[in-house]
Amino acid sequence: MRDAADTSTITDRGRHKNAKTPWDQPTWRNAALDWATRELTTRGLRESGTAGRRVRLRPWSVLVRIPVEDADTTHHATAASPVWLKANPPASAFEAPLAAALARWVPEHVLKPLAVDADRGWSLLPDGGDLFSQVLDRNPADPHAWEEPLRQYATMQCALIPYTKDLEQLGVPSARTTTLPQVFDETVEFIRSVTEKTAAPLRQSTPDLDPTTLHALRPRLLNWSAELADLGIPDSLDHSDLHEGQLFNPEPGRFTFFDWGDASVSHPFCSFLVPAEQFTERYGPDSLPRLRDAYLEPWTGNGRSSKELRRALSLAGRLGVIGRAVTWGRIFPGASDETRATGAAESTKRLLQLATEEPPF
Repeated sequence: MRDAADTSTITDRGRHKNAKTPWDQPTWRNAALDWATRELTTRGLRESGTAGRRVRLRPWSVLVRIPVEDADTTHHATAASPVWLKANPPASAFEAPLAAALARWVPEHVLKPLAVDADRGWSLLPDGGDLFSQVLDRNPADPHAWEEPLRQYATMQCALIPYTKDLEQLGVPSARTTTLPQVFDETVEFIRSVTEKTAAPLRQSTPDLDPTTLHALRPRLLNWSAELADLGIPDSLDHSDLHEGQLFNPEPGRFTFFDWGDASVSHPFCSFLVPAEQFTERYGPDSLPRLRDAYLEPWTGNGRSSKELRRALSLAGRLGVIGRAVTWGRIFPGASDETRATGAAESTKRLLQLATEEPPF
């Protein structure tokens, strides 16, 4: 599968034209492709020519679409669904073993990897079918469309509560409810240190992040975290970036969740922030209460009232921004500190906004 200079491979760098990834290193690239070749061979498959290969490079991942066919040369080759080679940076290399573990623990909710290399953070994944975003785009606007996937996602989170220690042993970062203020402190210190040594653009883009404002926010974070913990909902897996392009909808009523590189062990309700914001952008806020209730449905029982669950969701809607800020540290070595700090700062600015207003849900 080697083709260090194959001009038929289409490479997409998105907005990150200067992003440094290991794909640009021939030794690394050939090692990753050779690994994928071996894993395909053991499954009776082979790449069907590099003309259909697509490479997407981002500071936080390398993703390669590989067209495949049946490797049995005694008959005409039969095309199969493409497979996807994903490589994570060291700070999110846990995604490979996490994907394999989730396929064992909650197989009905996730993709089952064809192969993983846990040490190198590589995964070989099957095609998941239509993205949920594609289904939404080609159908009439339906504000209820998000309800069932969120109900299923919450059901998965409930099932994963007994595995939180196992998740952390796999390397999934811990951002447990009671430690979120400390996570905030670490993020703010990183932003501060970079801001002091960075050119003006970062300081100009984050004028609200002055030390006095952030220091004044901390007591409120402590109170929110303590109140949220007292409500008694156990920590679980937080996807942290559950937007409509992070789940598949291959057939009506069936949803599978993927792309766990931003995940952490934290309060499960932190996951609701991103889909709620995307939902509001697409449909407006009027149907948010139905979306909220669909997500909370699997959490009812155990003596929890609807009022308590809604309060927990409101608190987690604020605190979940902290996890979003932290994920900007999980990019490939060589990326500038300014890139990391700018992303973290933008999320922290959102926390300041939510500190002065109730989340819309």
